[in-house]
Parts: sequence; C-alpha cells; structure tokens
Amino acid sequence: MRSVSPRGLARGFGVGALLSAATVDLAYAAGQDAGAWPTAVVLLVGGAAVLWPADRRPAWLTPQVRTVVPAVVSGLCTLATVEYPEALFGPGELSILLCLFFIAVRHCPRGSVVACGALVGGAVLALPVRALRREPDTMQGFMLIALVLIGLTAGFAAYLRSMDYRRTVAVSETRRSERLAIAADLHDFVAHHVTGILVQSQVARMMADSRQDELDPVLAGIERAATEALASMRRTVGVLRDAGTDPADRRPVGDLAGIADLTEGFAGPLQKVALLRDPTVHDDLPHEVQAAAFRVVQEALTNVRRHAGDATQVTVRLRHDEGRLEVSVTDDGRGGSRLPDAAHGGGFGLVGLKERVTALGGDLHAGPRGGYGWEVRAVFPT
Repeated sequence: MRSVSPRGLARGFGVGALLSAATVDLAYAAGQDAGAWPTAVVLLVGGAAVLWPADRRPAWLTPQVRTVVPAVVSGLCTLATVEYPEALFGPGELSILLCLFFIAVRHCPRGSVVACGALVGGAVLALPVRALRREPDTMQGFMLIALVLIGLTAGFAAYLRSMDYRRTVAVSETRRSERLAIAADLHDFVAHHVTGILVQSQVARMMADSRQDELDPVLAGIERAATEALASMRRTVGVLRDAGTDPADRRPVGDLAGIADLTEGFAGPLQKVALLRDPTVHDDLPHEVQAAAFRVVQEALTNVRRHAGDATQVTVRLRHDEGRLEVSVTDDGRGGSRLPDAAHGGGFGLVGLKERVTALGGDLHAGPRGGYGWEVRAVFPT
C-alpha cells in the first residue's frame, strides 16, 4: 500500500477547502434577485483555471489566459451590481482570485506578469465595491483586508518565483559543468588513441621503404583519418567548453572494474550490496561507456546513502545484450536517512548524470519501484 505524499495531501485539502467555499457562495447567491447563475459562471471559470490538471492542460491555456479571463469575468460581475445591488461576494470567489493572483505573480512570463497581476489584483480590490450600496460603512474595511491579502500572496509568490529562478540557474550550471567533464573525458579517451594511430602510421611510413608503393596510400589514408578525427574532437571540445573556457577541475575517470571497488566499499552495518555482472559484460567496451556506467553506479549509491539509509539490500546489475549495456541500481529503502538536511544534496546529481548519459546516446530512468524502494537504470549503446 502506497502512502500519500505530503504534497498530495496538501493539494487535496486545498481543493476541498476551495470547493467548500464555492458552495457557500452558491448557497448565498441562490437567494438573490439575480439568481445564482452569475456567481456560478465566475466560480466555474475561475475554478477551472485554478484546478485544471497540469498534465491535461491544453497549450492555449497559458498562465496569461488562466489569470486574465476569470479576472475579466469577475470584473463584469462587479459591474453588474449597478443593476443588482444585492449581489455581494463570498469566500469562494475571493479565494479563487487570490489563487489566480498567485499564479500570475509566480508563473506568468516576465513581460506580462505586471499586467496580469494588476488585472487580477484589481478584480480582488473591486469585490468590496459590491457592498457600496448595501453596506457602505464596511467597504473600506473590506478593501483594507483585500490589500493585506494581496500583499501576502504577492510576497509568497515572488519568493517561490525567485527560488524557481535559482533552481533553473543551478540546473544550467550543473549541465554546463557536466559538459565540461564530458569534454575532458572526450579528450582523455579519444586523443590518446587517435594520436597513437597518427604516430604509428607516420613511423610505419618511414619504415616501409621496401614496399613504399603498397603501404603509402593505405597509411596516408590512416594519417588523414586520424588528423580529421582530432580536428573534429577539438571542435566538439570547443563547443562543450563554450569557446575555450578551461574547466576548473578534472574529475577522475572510472571503469567497469572500478564498480566492483565501489560496491565493496559501500556496504555498512546491516546493509548488503550485491554486484550481479553478466558474463556477457566484457572489459573491452568503449572507455566513455565504462566511465558513464561508473558514474551511474557512483551517483546511485551516493543517493542511497543520502536518502535511503534504512535500506538493507542494494543490488547493482550489469548486463550486455544486443549491443546495449544496461546498468541498474536498486534498493529496498523506505526513505529513512540519518544524515542532516544539509547533506541531502540539491537534487542536481541526476541532472548532470542525465546530461552525460544522453550525450552518449543512452537513456536514464530514476524513480520508485513497485511498493517501496528506488531504482536507477541506464542503457548505453555500445
């Protein structure tokens, strides 16, 4: 049985509270001269904009549309109080507009955030106008409360927007640093072997005096291919390094043999680590694939220690089939960890790992297993 996450529980509570507040609005509006349909339209449009699931949201339902349309409908309802002075507002419409104001400040693009936020904020401040004829003395109090709610919502949304921006910058920096590491590995893996081919071909050309006519065209082709490969490598490294910026450090490179050392040194008290390596996995696989496989296991084991300290069984599998190397790390942890929060990391390790795996034409999957536990699986073409 899966447990409900705190985020899902909070979302369910918020939806229930919003629907309950909307029910109060409809119950009150049913006794007015104008009927309940204007209030129902406002709640329907605003509720759909707030509660529409993100994975089913059409492309045209942008944050601008989600915030502007309900604000306009609410404003038209406020203008209708000229003909129906009894039409007041309830907690449902106010809550929906505040949610839309939060969406406008946090999610609208930079060029439209001010306009969308001002429009929704104006709709919120216009709500007390509906009480002008019926309860004019309370309008200023309602207006002051609306200003306070708008200020609190704007501050919270702006804080989360700044956190989103910082995370975006951190992810970009992580990807860039991983590109620099890939560039260093590219140089280490390719330059050594290609340069060896180049040197050997030059030596062979000098030694082949007796069969110069036969060997020279072949060796000249080898030399030319090696030269072109080196030039291509330099261009790729230049792109990855953003026009020649030198990386600050070079991380050590691992291989399949190093994975055994990782697993042997990882096990702790009451914790078993098993390395299951198929006989089909040979040590002559491309060096860049071996290094990426090493990094997958290294990052996965690090995450087990950070986020699943209660795991009793960790399994590392290496399998080679049909020209593909599959690397997987699974655990049976339930999310317990004795590490302090500061040691849990920022979640960018998998971002860099994804960059490295996809750069080799592979695929990376990380997610929960059935029931409990976690799995990290990478597949590389060899």
